[in-house]
Amino acid sequence: MKTITVFTPTYNRAFCLDQVYQSLIRQSNQNFLWLIIDDGSTDTTKELVAGWEAENKIALQYHYQENLGMHGGHNAAYRLIKTPLNVCIDSDDFMPDDAIEKILRHYPSIKDNPKFSGLVGLDATKNGNVIGTKIPETITETTLYDLYNKHGVLGDKKLVYKTAVVQQYPPYPIFEGERFVPLGYLYQLIDQEYQLFPVNEVFCIVEYLNDGSSRNMLKQYRRHPQGFAFSRKSRMELAESFTDKFKNAIHYVSSSLFIKNGNFLKESPKKLTTLLALPFGVLLHFYIKYKTKNDF
Repeated sequence: MKTITVFTPTYNRAFCLDQVYQSLIRQSNQNFLWLIIDDGSTDTTKELVAGWEAENKIALQYHYQENLGMHGGHNAAYRLIKTPLNVCIDSDDFMPDDAIEKILRHYPSIKDNPKFSGLVGLDATKNGNVIGTKIPETITETTLYDLYNKHGVLGDKKLVYKTAVVQQYPPYPIFEGERFVPLGYLYQLIDQEYQLFPVNEVFCIVEYLNDGSSRNMLKQYRRHPQGFAFSRKSRMELAESFTDKFKNAIHYVSSSLFIKNGNFLKESPKKLTTLLALPFGVLLHFYIKYKTKNDF
């Protein structure tokens, strides 16, 4: 069995998947399986993957499912993965040629230590610039929450989780008519019980495409309010500072207004904070509506 699964959820991204494939062929360590979760693509993804399977250059597994969104793709991956480690490489990203080698070099540091859920490494641009900031060298263990909220780290980071840890937690909920639940919901749950081992090395090269979720957050708030309201409730409950609780309460109010949930205050895990956030949440709601008025 391979040691790590690189999984890629994809929906109509045949035009950029080859970039991931080529980066995996170039890996200096081939001790991995590439799991492609085809989330209902209607383009040529299936034929493209069939060609790669025929080439037989890397270990590859293809799974097709109806379109459920990014979180549905992660659900399928966590259900299917059998290797000890896993890492998600989005369809518009790719790995440096030595990324698997770096990950597996650090794996012995956490392999038999039950307090670690995995590794956290860096993302970088194609020209080598680290996304956000590096991880302070003084940190030897951290949660993802502490990385950003206590250590002041900025920018997306790449998570490599132990599969046995991820599979302890429930899958992301699927909401009728929606295609997105923030992935951080699961990571915050894992944070409650485990630490991450920081690695100041680049695991992933990222590219933010115009149709990606990172560039369309306001539209995402409006398209998937049930998913965001669900996530904001969890984040309010687990937040460690009032500021963080308040910020999530504002978004919870806004999302609740989009789904016309009149019981949102009653359902909030932090009712007083939500009450205080109400006027700001209403303002955010109308700001999102105004900024996205041409898209709905």
